[in-house]
Parts: sequence; C-alpha cells; structure tokens
Amino acid sequence: MGDLLLRECRIVPLGDGEAAPAGGEPVDVLVRDGRVAEVGSSLTRPDGVEEVAAGGRWLVPGLWDQHVHLGQWTLTRQRVDTAGAASPDEACAQVGALVGASPGRPVIGWGHRPGVWTRDPTVAELDAVSGVTPVVLIAGDAHHAWLNSSALAALGLGARDEVVRETEWFAAYERLTRLTGDDGTAAPAYRASLEDAAARGLVGLVDFEFTGGAAEWVERWGAGCDLLRVRMATYAEGLEDVIAAGLRTGHPLDGDGRLVMGSLKIISDGSLNTRTAWCCEPYSDGDRLPDPSGAANLAPHQLRALLARAHMSGLQVATHAIGDAAVGAALDAYAATGATGSVEHAQLIARDDVARLAALDLRASVQPSHLLDDRDLTELIWPGRGDRSFAFRWMLDAGVRLVLGSDAPVSPLDPWLSIAAAVHRSADERDPWHPEHALTAREALAASVDEQPSVGVGSRGDLALLDRDPLAPVSPAAPDRDPAADLRSMTVALTLVGGDVVHRTL
Repeated sequence: MGDLLLRECRIVPLGDGEAAPAGGEPVDVLVRDGRVAEVGSSLTRPDGVEEVAAGGRWLVPGLWDQHVHLGQWTLTRQRVDTAGAASPDEACAQVGALVGASPGRPVIGWGHRPGVWTRDPTVAELDAVSGVTPVVLIAGDAHHAWLNSSALAALGLGARDEVVRETEWFAAYERLTRLTGDDGTAAPAYRASLEDAAARGLVGLVDFEFTGGAAEWVERWGAGCDLLRVRMATYAEGLEDVIAAGLRTGHPLDGDGRLVMGSLKIISDGSLNTRTAWCCEPYSDGDRLPDPSGAANLAPHQLRALLARAHMSGLQVATHAIGDAAVGAALDAYAATGATGSVEHAQLIARDDVARLAALDLRASVQPSHLLDDRDLTELIWPGRGDRSFAFRWMLDAGVRLVLGSDAPVSPLDPWLSIAAAVHRSADERDPWHPEHALTAREALAASVDEQPSVGVGSRGDLALLDRDPLAPVSPAAPDRDPAADLRSMTVALTLVGGDVVHRTL
C-alpha cells in the first residue's frame, strides 16, 4: 500500500446535507499505508512521501463498476462493431463487405440491437453473403447471437434458421476460440482494459465473466493485471469447485487483498432485447413468442437451492433479474434462504418489491446506461410499464442500497456515462425519460463509490482527482452549459488504489 500527499484539492461531499470540508476551499490530503491519514491545511510532508499539486481539483472516493464482463469487454474492443445496423439487411451488407475483403477470415461482430428490427434475422440470409467463412454476430445485450451455418457447425450447434439464445448461447460462447484461435484476452489485452478504466477514475470492478475462474484470475494477476481491485464471480457450474477450494466472498486471492472472491452469479431470466425477460404481463407482441411473458431460466426450487448452497458456504449471491416476475421470484428466494448479495438489473419492478428489496438489505446493482438504449424498445414491447422501469428514485427513497455499473460490454465501461444517465435519463435532444426517477448528481456519484463515504480520515486511499466539479450547478453566467455532457466528458487527473498511483495526467 502506498503513501502520497495531495496538495490543495477540494473534497466533494457525498452524504445528504453534508458540507464540503473547509467550506469547499482546497485542503491537503495525506495517504499513508493505503488509507487517508490526515486532512487539513498546509500539512507537513513526511520524509520519503511523494507530493502532488492538485491545483484545486475535486477529490472523490475511487469509482467502482459493479457489473462487468471484463473478458468480453476486452474482446469487444477488438471486434467488428455492428451497433449501427438498423436491420438484418444492413448487417448482412456489412458482413458481405468484410468477407469480400478477407475471404475465410472469421467475422466476429458485436453490438446490434435486433429488438427494434421489424423482422427476425435468418441463418440463410447470413449464409448468402458469407459462404463458408464463419460469422458470429453477438447482440448488444449478449443474450443471443446470429451465426451462419459454418459457425454453427464449428461451435457444435445444431442446424437451424434462427438465432442462438440464452443458455445455449452462454454455453457456446467459450468455444469461440475454435474460430479465432487466440481468444484475445491474454494479460496484455486485459491490462489495456484496466488502464483505460483507471483513466476514468475506476479503482475497482466486479467481474461477472462467464468463462475462467479463480486460477485464471490469479495467473492473470501475476502477469501484470494487478492494477485495480477486482471481485471475481463464479457461476453454478463452478460453484462446487469454489466451495471445495475453501473460497468465500471477500476471500483474498492475491497477497494484498485487492483480488478477492466475489459472489455466485445466477442468471434467472433473459433480457428485454430478446423478449426473454420474465414479466408478470405479456409482451406487446407476445403472440408470436414461444413464451409470451418471457420465462424463468430456473424453477423456484432450483433457484432457492442455489441460493441456499451458496449462503451456507459463505458466498453472497448476485441474481440477474430483469423482468418484474423474475425480480419477485428472486426476492422470494432470498427471503426463504436468508442469502445476501444483490439483484442485478431489476430493470422492471413492482412498487411493493422495491420495499421488499430494501427490507432484505439487498443491493440493487443497476445499469443506468441501459435506459438510453432501451427506452424506445420498452415503450414498444412493455407499453404502459415505463414508469416502473429503471425506477431508481423509488429504490433510493425506499432505502435500497443502490450501486451503479455498466454491464460492459453491453454498455461501455465508463462510470461517467452511467452517472449522467442516472441523472439526466437522456442522451439525445429528447426530454428525460421518466424524470420522476432521476437521481441528483450527488446521489449518482454516491452510488458509484462502492458504498464508501466522502473522503476523510480513515477512508480508503482509493481516490479519483477530477478536473471539474461533478456537482457544479448550472450558472446564470453560463446558461447554455450542458450538465449531462459535462458528466459524460469528465476527465480524471489522478487515480489512486490503496495510495498507489494507477493513472495520472499531472
């Protein structure tokens, strides 16, 4: 753990009604052995401690992303971007051009949003433009992929004319290396992703990657990926191995406790984009779906059994639940087993379940950037339910422990995009979507620091020094300033993890 003296920084207050130290004037902050040891004016620099002139910049606790698929995010940075495809025809044209330029070279794409397409894509039309070149186009929600026949065969999937969805796709994902060889997630690639995260003020993340486990993370850590704090999850397939190894939530996997065991991750339903999120009411086009209201991935007794097994073994549980029926079933399982942890997403929720979420003291791990992508689709296929979607205000007012994340690569690994979305609920010229659920900038920032208090004596030496005031109100002197754009474009001068510098521009 490191030592550092920051000269003349402004501490940003995060608590309700909390005032900034020294009336908002710059103070010095001394970090010793990875924790804040002193805050005050004109502090004496101890011998051997580096001093950094903050120049009046703004200091916050280091940011966390509470929901990341780090391997997929690392790969997405290298994949073909299909987010701009507005139809199957446009996606096929993009694939055809790539195949024509490099025949035989597999095309792995990411990002399209077929939930808003007017028809379903087919394997046949993808075959027509790709021939024998394998093509895998992963949807932007990561819950399904559109493959051509060559890729289906290479991944051991049966012939079909429709996309590969949900659990079948999750199982097939790790076999992509059959097409690509090196999967692109060697330690240097991971390191680059972590460095980019540190440059945005992130000091830690929760990794929900589908593949790999503790041994892989320890190996990666020793190969140079020891930059930030990481909590790594396991899935049901690896649960017994984790238990047999004696790992518990919070158990350190490295020498200094920055890499630790996280939660058991359970995916209890699907997603909005694939119309597989489990809801109490049918989708507007449910008559064409095999499950008009979506469906649970696990029967209630199976969900309870997993939660009970994890809980009795010292593991918290992170349960993916997007539809309101899935959220309700997850809360039933937590209540029945006494398990602790989080509900991931909680995208559509009943008002009564918000109170249950608070009473069970579970974290609501939410991804505000998703509302920017999903607002139009929500109005289309969940009509009349927008007032219960991304209901952050309900949650916060009810006392729910709200924490923010990105779900990268579904949204970029950028905490400032999440914060801006939670506050402004729009990323274009349109009015905010259901502004009654908007958070203040202070609330959104407080939900992004791993439930840490404002910087003060005794707090972690995990810090981010910002180039602008994240709580700055619109001034009459600058009425045209766009606060949302200011948040989205926030720059970070210095990031510390345990007092050690992991990013700096100073």
